[in-house]
Amino acid sequence: MLAPALLMAQDNTAPQETTGLRMPTLEDLIPGGETYRFTDDLYGLQWWGDTAVKPGIDSLVTVNPKNGEETLLFTRENLNRALEAGGWGKLSHLYSLSFPWEGKTEVLIPLHGKYITYDWVAGQVIATRETPEGAANVDYNTESGHVAYTIGNNLYVDGQAVTEEPAGVVCGQSVHRNEFGISKGTFWSPEGTLLAFYRMDESMVTEYPLVDITARVGEPNPIRYPMAGMTSHQVQVGIYNPSTRKTLYLETGDPTDRYFTNISWSPDEQSLYLIELNRDQNHAKLCRYDAQTGKLAEVLYEEEHPKYVEPQCPIVFLPWDDTKFILQSQRDGFNHLYLFDLTKGKYPETYTTDFGSQYTAHYVHTQLTQGPWLVQSLLGFNRQKKEIFFAATKESPMQTNIYKIRAKGGKVTALDNGQGVHSGRLSASGTYLIDRYSTPEVPRNIDLVATSTGKATARLLTAADPFEGLVMPLVETGTMKAADDTTTLYWRMLKPADFDPARKYPVIVYVYGGPHAQMLAANWMYAARGWDLYMANRGYIMFTIDNRGSSNRGLAFENCTFRHLGVEESKDQAKAAEWLKTLPYVDGNRIGVHGWSFGGHMTTSLMLRYPDLYKVGVAGGPVIDWKYYEVMYGERYMDTPQANPEGYEGSDLKKLAGNLKGHLLMIHDDHDDTCVPQHTLSFIKACVDARTYPDLFIYPGHKHNVMGRDRVHLHEKITRYFDDYLK
Repeated sequence: MLAPALLMAQDNTAPQETTGLRMPTLEDLIPGGETYRFTDDLYGLQWWGDTAVKPGIDSLVTVNPKNGEETLLFTRENLNRALEAGGWGKLSHLYSLSFPWEGKTEVLIPLHGKYITYDWVAGQVIATRETPEGAANVDYNTESGHVAYTIGNNLYVDGQAVTEEPAGVVCGQSVHRNEFGISKGTFWSPEGTLLAFYRMDESMVTEYPLVDITARVGEPNPIRYPMAGMTSHQVQVGIYNPSTRKTLYLETGDPTDRYFTNISWSPDEQSLYLIELNRDQNHAKLCRYDAQTGKLAEVLYEEEHPKYVEPQCPIVFLPWDDTKFILQSQRDGFNHLYLFDLTKGKYPETYTTDFGSQYTAHYVHTQLTQGPWLVQSLLGFNRQKKEIFFAATKESPMQTNIYKIRAKGGKVTALDNGQGVHSGRLSASGTYLIDRYSTPEVPRNIDLVATSTGKATARLLTAADPFEGLVMPLVETGTMKAADDTTTLYWRMLKPADFDPARKYPVIVYVYGGPHAQMLAANWMYAARGWDLYMANRGYIMFTIDNRGSSNRGLAFENCTFRHLGVEESKDQAKAAEWLKTLPYVDGNRIGVHGWSFGGHMTTSLMLRYPDLYKVGVAGGPVIDWKYYEVMYGERYMDTPQANPEGYEGSDLKKLAGNLKGHLLMIHDDHDDTCVPQHTLSFIKACVDARTYPDLFIYPGHKHNVMGRDRVHLHEKITRYFDDYLK
């Protein structure tokens, strides 16, 4: 028996008053639309020491965090006068400026490939650093003034070539396909005197043949794409010294089938730390390397799990004590903070947790946070009070709130109103906090908060309702049990503004369902997307539920799908659809489903595994066969095809092509380098062989999603398909 909704944020069954309002269009609701409605924000808001800086288009002011008083710092007119005098051009706004130097009246300006330092008291430019045309992955160090960048596959620092690599080798760029929290390829030491960087040899990786159709005759545009179970790239970590122009590489041994991630420096720049992960991704080692010799100095910590270990964050040293650092780990089932003491070495001891993890400690460490909730990010510190600040799901899996804790442990203290979804930015001393947040009823507020009390000292922004003047649907949320009849899942439902409980409505389920994503949260409109709002007002009930396997619920919630992606997730979604059929205002014969990427996999899976439940589906950029997906993500959650043939067989949607009964539209981008077009094309071939009849639409020139002006076209295409076959 399915559980009824347990939590109802709203239960609006009466139609809303819409007199004087107009129905929103896709142009209003989709990014790229000509009249796109977005929530007000303060762009470029930041700290200059403990003073808040609020840039605008024509002027820039400071804000006293004690009382909110504003003081003009300088104007765009004055700044542009100095820039034009030097021949550097001019700015059209002040949002991109940064204030990295506490105590100095200097601002850093990125402009046309240059980094320009302007002293607003002197009214003149005092320093510049240029990068050449074509420079990418630019990494400017504000301590030393050195700038690293890449041109093509090579790395440069201050105009000097660090590497000269053959084809197939990439330096200074993100590696391991941006898994394990990797988003960049260069890492300056604290004082900017040394640069760690990635070197990736992918010459041994099979090329995947994408084609550029804009040429008169289509031209090959191949990418290196390591598929699950196949040969992957090899990565090294180098250290470059700009003063000597010499490079050494860490002596990590054979880099084959190993991942290096979470790179960080010691405060004294003598050591480089990283986490090494085996290809099975079930054994992680925190290693320290000597930055002068490149040799492995020691292994500080190891963690294993029979399913997978997934390090996401580098260690962070306490700013008041160079012998202590914070490590984040999910070893107790939820991501938490652990404080290590490098003065207290110990004979390696191995422990096993109740959550299946095993870890070996080489140093004494303590767990700072704990409980059935997870730390989402480490925000920073208050050096004087020895406090640590972080964001977490402590109040609810639907929320993100901000907290502090003493480094010696103890009580976790809340620093916000306990509602909604917050993101925080600490001042230099940790005395104040920029608190951006929204709730289901609040589009966005921005406050300055005193971290000593957790009380707001100034309101910098109260955003207006971006949908004012438009008809908006009714929003409800609730919970129900997963297919295991134990786990609680959260759902969101949108109803038309003129909802009539006596009518029968078609339902569209919007789904993602995979790791590292959460589709609903307690922020503005419960995170409903523009297209969801649009379709609700066209007469559909829009429904979303975060199934097991999705994010922010802990390790057991996520890894229950291990080795059979799409199967348990589909069971949860199908159970929710069966519950929807019991509602008196739902037409159980008209249930559709739509999703992109993992959601495209889920859409296709639901249409094939439950063909009598779902009538219409639109699958965007879908994974069809996990053998065709990349090594790092695919093998983490599925193992290799060689080790898990049953799992790959059971998740291969080509095998189910003959089950298709309803209308299914497959949408794919022809330059998709994340989920390559082979997925959709092979599925279409399987359907031809099985004599089933999906539809296909291709977006030329796009990668793993459709962006810009074409995004409106995408959602109009999806809308028309549901209108044709579900409405």
